[in-house]
Amino acid sequence: MRKVSLSLTAAMVLAAGISSIANADTLENIITNPKVSLEIRPRYEYADVKDNGKDSAKAFTVRTALGLNAQLFGVEGLGAQIQMMNVANFGWVDEYYPAQPGYDTIMDPSQTRVTQANVSYSADGFTGIVGRKMVVLDNARFIGNVGWRQMPQTYDLAALVYNGIENLSLLGAYVNRVHRITKDGVLDTGSVLLHASYKVMPELTITAYDYMVENFADHIGIRLTGKTAFNDVKLHYAAEYAVQNDPSLTDNDDPILVPGVTDADKINQDADYYNLNVGLNYAGFIAGLGYEVLSDKGDGDMPFWTPLATLHAMNGWADVFLKTPDQGLEDFTVKLGYNFGEYGKLIGIYHNFTADKELNGQDDLGDEIDIAYKYKIAKGLGLLLKFANYDAGDAVFNKHDTTKYWVQLDYKFNAEM
Repeated sequence: MRKVSLSLTAAMVLAAGISSIANADTLENIITNPKVSLEIRPRYEYADVKDNGKDSAKAFTVRTALGLNAQLFGVEGLGAQIQMMNVANFGWVDEYYPAQPGYDTIMDPSQTRVTQANVSYSADGFTGIVGRKMVVLDNARFIGNVGWRQMPQTYDLAALVYNGIENLSLLGAYVNRVHRITKDGVLDTGSVLLHASYKVMPELTITAYDYMVENFADHIGIRLTGKTAFNDVKLHYAAEYAVQNDPSLTDNDDPILVPGVTDADKINQDADYYNLNVGLNYAGFIAGLGYEVLSDKGDGDMPFWTPLATLHAMNGWADVFLKTPDQGLEDFTVKLGYNFGEYGKLIGIYHNFTADKELNGQDDLGDEIDIAYKYKIAKGLGLLLKFANYDAGDAVFNKHDTTKYWVQLDYKFNAEM
């Protein structure tokens, strides 16, 4: 049975409200305190995957987003949000898949979409949201908006958030559709997201979660984060552990996210996740170490994988590991950088990848160097130069040397009307 997008619910609420005041004299009776947002993000991207039988890719794309937030009908706490987004390549530089076959992939197809359309109501520490919404939880390792790609990922949901107790945040959401970054990438689902966070002190925030992704797995985990300072040295850390179990929510009328499984009730998932990273800032210098483990599939159907994450931000910008290998993935990272203040910020990240479980006695999955430079040109206008180079490891894993780079401008404008 086809699911009805919850964003339609938001539209129906808006329509009902408009109908009830059809005789109002002015638009101000419907919306008050409107805030308009505009983003224009042109980007050139180059991608070259060696020895894969395809030509290197080149894309010039522009993301244009226009949004409106407003209070509804003069009711305190009742608000609405709508945002539309267009991605275009104008046919100028479009030598990439999916714009044309035969080229390496740059997943920014031309498309136009309503990315956000929701109604919310806040009172006594509670906020209820119904409709289409971008969602990012924690560092987006499990639930993210894939904001790096020109068309983001958004969720049709009904959510309840509670922030009525100091330092405590609770969230529960039912998601019935996920709009992926691809042109027709609609994922009908019946997933439940539960998230709780409590700030014990600046040095310790405890987060617990259970993301019940229908027809895939339950993700149950705990995350510890904090920061402190010693004289002029600022330190921060994150430590996290999670497990993936058989899904509590299954529905064979919806897509099954596990390849080769045709009956959702027979999904077998049993994988683990570990993450530890520490970082420091001192006099403009930036340094950090990280170690992340996504376990192999073991006796289950899949290795540890997070299909709703902002994956580009996780295991190298070359996007070689958007899906975890069957043998799992261990990612050791070293970060170095410097903040030049008004002259921008430079960051370099080194990744060393190994398999969680050997394949034919081998475990080298390669290494990668990522470099980014950010510079604020003017108010609301930024420049980003970004580079990624991945060197493949043992041939048994069938990975390919990959080089990518980006030149991007990003203009953002916000105004109250």
